[in-house]
Amino acid sequence: MPLIRRIPKRGFNNTAFKVSYLPVNLTDLNSFEEGSVVDAEVLRIAGVAKGPGLGVKILGTGDLKKRLIVKAAAFSAAAKNAIEKLGGTAEVVS
Repeated sequence: MPLIRRIPKRGFNNTAFKVSYLPVNLTDLNSFEEGSVVDAEVLRIAGVAKGPGLGVKILGTGDLKKRLIVKAAAFSAAAKNAIEKLGGTAEVVS
């Protein structure tokens, strides 16, 4: 058997640097009151963002019906447009 097949394969993998976000859809934000500030801590207390993760990412699935001030680690483009279209603000917090 050739030497290259007998030697263990090693190399770079990106798992140590991967950032994992907790996904939250726009429809989940409708449970909060109009004009309230929604951040990662509020989402965890409400039970919307569950599990281990470094931050919360707001995804654009569904319709948002209330004006909110949302603070999250990341936003999808559709979610950010939907929040700002209703007069709310989308702030990126690290």
